[in-house]
Amino acid sequence: MTASDFGTLQIAPSILSADFGDLSGAIGLVHDQIEWLHIDVMDGHFVPNITIGPPVVKSLRTHSDLFFDCHLMISEPWRYLEDFKKAGADSCTFHVEVGQTEESIKRARELGLRVGLSLNPDKSFNLVEPFLDKIDVLLVMSVFPGFGGQSFIPDVLTTVEQARAVVERDGLHLDIEIDGGIDATTAPQAVAAGANVLVAGNAIFGQPDPAAALRALTSSIEPR
Repeated sequence: MTASDFGTLQIAPSILSADFGDLSGAIGLVHDQIEWLHIDVMDGHFVPNITIGPPVVKSLRTHSDLFFDCHLMISEPWRYLEDFKKAGADSCTFHVEVGQTEESIKRARELGLRVGLSLNPDKSFNLVEPFLDKIDVLLVMSVFPGFGGQSFIPDVLTTVEQARAVVERDGLHLDIEIDGGIDATTAPQAVAAGANVLVAGNAIFGQPDPAAALRALTSSIEPR
């Protein structure tokens, strides 16, 4: 799957809040409304939770041609980039906090992946700014990673604003993504700050009718 042009405003549902017993069925409920699917990968080391890995991505790929936006919340992402590529990932995002950022970016590029870099809510924008011209996606965490259903941390909107200012100033081809506590109230705030890809899990898959919830969330960020 080829992603849309950089800067396209869209919602990327996170399967972290979906029914893990029927992931393909859950994705099917919203499949026709989206282009990106956000896949949260956790190792129990970088974050205090364990989710899925390349085998699940590979299985999902047989059911979907969506753009697979894989968020690697793991301690040594560089070791697994090739596995995710082979499994069907289109993009891999890793955290600047784990180090070896230059090496990881280089390896992802060699594999033909879109490259994302993520930043936790308590970290300075200065950590990622030197890499903005080398990546495709900046993922700003608006909760501390590890678990779905957390409350949005509004202070991170400053980071989004800083990133958008650099993107506009330098003419960068970069998606600014935000993840955590995104709903019909916080989504417009994130867009106003400069985010263009909004990750939403509980606000979609945690609702009785995920398709209707996604439509409502999309409506909240549409121009009036």
